[in-house]
Amino acid sequence: MSRNLDPAPLMPLADGGVIPQLGYGLYKVPPADATRLCLEAIDVGYRHLDTAAFYGNEREVGEAVRAAPVPRDELFVTSKVWKDDNGYDEALRAFDASIARLGLEQLDLLLIHWPVPSTDRYADTWRALVRLRDERRVRSIGVANFHAHHLERIIGETGVAPVVNQVELHPWLPQAELRAFDLAHGILTEAWSPLARGRVLDDPVLDELAARHGRTPAQIVLRWHVQLGNVVIPKASSPGRIRENLDVFDFELRLGDLAEIAALESGARTGRDPDDD
Repeated sequence: MSRNLDPAPLMPLADGGVIPQLGYGLYKVPPADATRLCLEAIDVGYRHLDTAAFYGNEREVGEAVRAAPVPRDELFVTSKVWKDDNGYDEALRAFDASIARLGLEQLDLLLIHWPVPSTDRYADTWRALVRLRDERRVRSIGVANFHAHHLERIIGETGVAPVVNQVELHPWLPQAELRAFDLAHGILTEAWSPLARGRVLDDPVLDELAARHGRTPAQIVLRWHVQLGNVVIPKASSPGRIRENLDVFDFELRLGDLAEIAALESGARTGRDPDDD
């Protein structure tokens, strides 16, 4: 039997907390499979689980956390306020519902899922998250799918910067300007769709890099994320792929390798532009 992997390195958050750099993403993981797959991930070495109200599997993620042979304080659980719940009172109610489904006393990280600028409610949502943090119901707070101008607004209006900005990010969409903005404001950039939903993996450049390093194309891309300093949350639906995705901390891409991946940038998205909402 193969050995368990070491957990991912812990990255410091601006509020004094830490977050495992690589986690298990639960988008489109069916509720019927979520507890089992979370336990598989924890058994292999994952300590970071990323769910959301919209995913419909918070209850099952909570069951896995309670059943895991790992102390609660070694696990990092993220959830998100869905865009239909943007607004101060709405976000507070949404959090109450999420924490009840999870069955946890405290959440490690709560994110605004989308800014939805057309409704102009994300600043009020942010004020609700600040309250939840101040009440210690949530350890850390952040956002997802925020452009720099969305971040500038909430920081300017509240004086509180998110500790994480989770955005679509992969070799086609490396988000260099946004990553630079995040870094300048003490915000960690976290990548969803880190493999462009698997579509980027067909590129022959990645095949060549994988052969060069004795790895898979997915491991090459995840290692690229790690070396950029991103937090990254790949999804996987099999024990083998769950393990493969975590096994990226014992090799390094060279500068030439990184340049080859940088050349893949096209601006293509697999999801919506946050300003289109």
